Order: sequence, then C-alpha cells, then structure tokens
Amino acid sequence: MIKAIMSDLIKKQILIGISGGIAAYKTAELVRQLIKKGANVRVCMTPSACEFITPLTLQALSGNPVHTDLLNRNAEAAMGHIELARWADLIMIAPTTANFMAKLAHGHAYDLLSTICLATQAPIHLAPAMNRMMWANIATQENRKVLINREYFVHDPADGEQACGEIGTGRMLEAQELASIIENMFTKKQPLSGYSVLITAGPTREAIDPVRFISNRSSGKMGYAIAKAAKALGAKVTLVSGPVALDAPAGVQRYLVESAKEMHHQAMTLAKTADIFIATAAVSDYSPAKISTQKIKKSTDILSLELHYNPDILFDVSHHYPDLFTVGFAAETENLINHAKQKLQRKKLNMIVANPVGNNKGFDKDTNQLEILWENGHISLPEDNKNKLAKELLLIISKHISKDS
Repeated sequence: MIKAIMSDLIKKQILIGISGGIAAYKTAELVRQLIKKGANVRVCMTPSACEFITPLTLQALSGNPVHTDLLNRNAEAAMGHIELARWADLIMIAPTTANFMAKLAHGHAYDLLSTICLATQAPIHLAPAMNRMMWANIATQENRKVLINREYFVHDPADGEQACGEIGTGRMLEAQELASIIENMFTKKQPLSGYSVLITAGPTREAIDPVRFISNRSSGKMGYAIAKAAKALGAKVTLVSGPVALDAPAGVQRYLVESAKEMHHQAMTLAKTADIFIATAAVSDYSPAKISTQKIKKSTDILSLELHYNPDILFDVSHHYPDLFTVGFAAETENLINHAKQKLQRKKLNMIVANPVGNNKGFDKDTNQLEILWENGHISLPEDNKNKLAKELLLIISKHISKDS
C-alpha cells in the first residue's frame, strides 16, 4: 500500500540554486527531502558549484536535467533563463557564498543562476555558508543588509565547526531546516498568521558616566530566536533590542535602545498595535540616580553609587493593555518554579517562561532549558538549541491564543 504524501509542497515548483561552496554536499539531501514532500524540483548550478558536487548527482535526485550554462544553445532557443525564472514558485540558493551574495547585491548577471535571480518574480531565499571571518566581514554584512532591504529572505548561518577547522558562525543550515522553511512558505494557514508580535530582547545599559555602565550577561540570542521563529510562523514581528552583537532577523522590524527607560518607552508605544507581547529582555532593575557628565576619576578606595528603581516594562505593559497576550521571562539562579509562579501572578501575565541561569547555563549560550507556566498549567522543555525551543514555545502560545479567541 502506497502511503499518501501530506505536504503543502505537493506539485510546488522549487528551483534550487547552488553556488560554489563546500556546503554544496548538503544540498543533495535538501533536494531529496523536497522530492519526498511532493515538490517538483529543478537545480541550477554555477560553474564553481560543479567543482564541489556533480550535476549528475542532482539530476538523479531531482529527476530533472540540471541547468549549468547561461549560453546553452538548446535552452537559449526557448530563452532558457527566462523560462526557469518564470517556472519557479520559489528559489532557494543553498549554499550562498560570499561571492554570490556580492553578485546579487550589485545586480550582476555573470552566470545562469544570477541571471535567473534578476529575471524572476518568485521569492528568493538565501542560505549563506562561508568561513566565519568572511561572514563577519563588513562587506558581507553590508551586502546582507542590501539583500534584505530588497526583500530577499536571508537565512543566517549557524554556529559550529567549519570545513576549514575553525569554529564560529558560517555553517549552512541543515537540509531539514531549509526544507521546513520552504514548506512553511506555502502553508495555507500559519499558526501566527494575522498576529502582530512584539518582543524585547538583550540587556539594557544604565550609564554611570560617559565610559561606564551597569549591565548584565544577556546576549539576546533567545529573544532573537523567538523573533525569527515568529516570523517563520506567519506573524508580523517587531523587536525592541538592547545592545547585542546580533543582526536583525530577515523581515523583522527592529528598534535599538540602550537604557531601561528607552526600552520602556518603545515597548509601551508599540504595544498599542500588538496582539502578543513576549518580554525576553534582561532589563536592569536599577540605574544610577545621577549620571556623571565627566569620567569619574579614581580617588578613594570605596565608591558608592545611589541606584533608583527602573520602570517595570512587563508590569506596565500587562496592566495598561489587559487584552494583550503577555508572556514574561524569568531567569533565576534558585527556586525556579516558585519564583516564576510569583512573577506570573504579581504581574498579571498570561504565561511565563522560566529558565535557569548561572553554572554555565542560559546567558550567552546557544542552548536553553525552559519551564513554561500559566494558570493551572505547566510544560517543561528540556535543554535544546534556542532556535528549536523558540518554535516550540510559539506553538504553545499559538494554541493558547486560539483558545482565547
């Protein structure tokens, strides 16, 4: 008995582009997964890509001829690059090298794949893969911003060990994740479609003088992962971020702030039009009563600072906007569940997410462990990658939202 395929990719026409990087070996698995989901897949390779993986491999997996030449006599008789540009419902370029990102950002058309990208009206998704230093290079990051502004979907690389032996950001996302991203683009009704999600992320900085400030160890990774996942699940996403070393996720409107007061102002303003508020930011509870206009010189053995309580963003949002579905985060070093329950009740939240910090957990890590609590309910999510946890959390939130509506 043949099992029926249940997928939103059935008969969808997906063009997979491959540029010349070692991560091209992963693309074979991507093609295989898309075929299993019922998609019609065609592959276009740059000349450099053919040095890493053979067209014959991709032809065998896709069941279609692989396109490699811009000036192919047989294809050009029917304007092959235009035909492919019109044929595709979606284009995914995996891997996208730094060189190919530069081509797209500057509108070059040196080969068949870049020419198709200029000629198509289909959404174009990019899965960058390169050495960590190439990814961090200012030229690559500027090209990334240009491409996002032109409505390319850039799916940033992951952290990990690279082919060159170095460890850092630059690994192409795995085939399974890319296949899910593509399928989600065709899902008729995403769990968060029609919802506006407001997220705070990262630390705040409270100035002491022009060169010093009070802050904490938050990297913003959890909040940014939630923003990325919310966008993938169909939401309109706005992110209010403290100072972090992270790029804005593709398609997410980001507001950069420094102090708790600045974050409070932005959150209170933007919450007016939000449906869901998720407060992941590690906001400083206190700030100096006076900020010195000049650098404080070392003059005594003891320096005392008078600190005043900062506005409570989560409390104020939940009380000013009682119809807003409000989710708080509680980073605790002890009595995790009890402290989270108290915060849930005290701040009148719909849900709270507790996570342990300290002892090499939580802050500035790629993994997390979550305890999700609401009135008369509790789910534990064991330690896992923050991107995966973000999606699971949002799916739980979406179920609660649908019950309330």
